[in-house]
Amino acid sequence: MQAFLGEVLGTMIILLFGTGVVANVLLGKTKGNNGGLIVIASGWAFGVALAIYATGPLSGAHLNPAVTIALAATGQFPWDKVPMYIAAQFLGAFLGAVITYLAYLPHWGATEDPELKLAVFSTGPAIRNYPANLLTEIIGTFILVFVGLSIGITKSATTTGLNPLLWGFLVWGLGVSFGGPTGYAINPARDLGPRIAHFLLPIPGKGSSDWGYSWVPVLGPIIGGLLGAFLYKIVYMG
Repeated sequence: MQAFLGEVLGTMIILLFGTGVVANVLLGKTKGNNGGLIVIASGWAFGVALAIYATGPLSGAHLNPAVTIALAATGQFPWDKVPMYIAAQFLGAFLGAVITYLAYLPHWGATEDPELKLAVFSTGPAIRNYPANLLTEIIGTFILVFVGLSIGITKSATTTGLNPLLWGFLVWGLGVSFGGPTGYAINPARDLGPRIAHFLLPIPGKGSSDWGYSWVPVLGPIIGGLLGAFLYKIVYMG
């Protein structure tokens, strides 16, 4: 139960900072309107680092189904705990998005473009090309998992000292370097949980939830995470 709660809270914290900064930059009449990609990448990075600090001792701070599946596939995490972790991550992502919706309640009506409203919740491609979009998500999550494992995700020290901050730097770097083509979901829960929230919430003039694209930020990170974890296992574990 402690691990479940840790994954819920940790993923929720990431989404609070992440969807919160996107809302601040994209929604109408906010103080941070038009802040740009660097501001957005910074919000996501701070959210990841602080979520690991806050909840790492409870669950190990996977906070991402792609990480959980990759660890299990390479023998670094028990498969019987995978469904519980993933359920917690999706729940946390959904809750984080709902809280952001409430925090910016007056600004949905002040925003005309439905695509900007959807972008607060989920990712979308700058150029819609499914093979290219999938490849971008694979590359981003491959880097996330391989470098993250090299930092030491399987060690208890990962959740203390400077390691969570290094994870934040990793996500920050991925955002400014690879966030342009697809918005760098690199986390199935981060995208699908809030997309479901967008679909369910009474957002004025919200438009489509773009379910046709929704498989890309789910499948791409899982593939990339597996590749990153297997490379780590070959290089470091023999």
